[in-house]
Amino acid sequence: MKKLLSIFILTCLFGFPVSAQQGKWINLFDGKTLKGWSVHSGFAKYRVEDNAIVGTAVQNSPNSFLCTDKEYGDFILEFEVMVDPKLNSGVQDRSRIAPEELTYWLRNENGELKAMKVPKDRVHGYQVEIAGADVGTSGGIYDEARRAMIPEWWIKKGTEASKAFKDGQWNKYRVECRGQSIKTRVNEVQTANIQDAMTQKGIIGLQVHDVGNDTTPYEVKWRNIRLMELKD
Repeated sequence: MKKLLSIFILTCLFGFPVSAQQGKWINLFDGKTLKGWSVHSGFAKYRVEDNAIVGTAVQNSPNSFLCTDKEYGDFILEFEVMVDPKLNSGVQDRSRIAPEELTYWLRNENGELKAMKVPKDRVHGYQVEIAGADVGTSGGIYDEARRAMIPEWWIKKGTEASKAFKDGQWNKYRVECRGQSIKTRVNEVQTANIQDAMTQKGIIGLQVHDVGNDTTPYEVKWRNIRLMELKD
């Protein structure tokens, strides 16, 4: 009886059965090196400083991603992030790195099939948005280099979710992927809750966005990056 009561309490608190959390937390970043990670798609700079990964924008670089060498399917990902308000960023989850040029056939708003070409080495897939507080989209989900912005996955202005991210401080993110479900939270506020089955497994990637011809070395920092693989 006590065991059943404990399971019920934890299910109420965390929103999923205890059996789905049988994995252990693993640190994706050791706080000292970029071991287990590699850069793809662009040539932004990544370094380790004060137990954080620091990504720096580079003039005329495409979107860049520091990606895990390993792929993950069902998991909970937590991390903290701080970003220059003038730099857009994000974290990829269940994303892919194109081994060669790929073609996706996707339907547009009129239901017509259109070819979407993804060049070799391009990171593409689900991205959890990181942006300045004034933008108000942090925690929304974007389909990077694939279907782009899907309105139902985005954050509406003026909502609690649009105000969750704070400039000039570390912001805590939580991403939960299980089956077709992807849920996100920013500073304990739920920001997205979607159902989609296009990609069930992939890499985690830290984005430094393209800044065009701007020479300003905008920075985004991540720390305390950990992941728990979920088991049914």
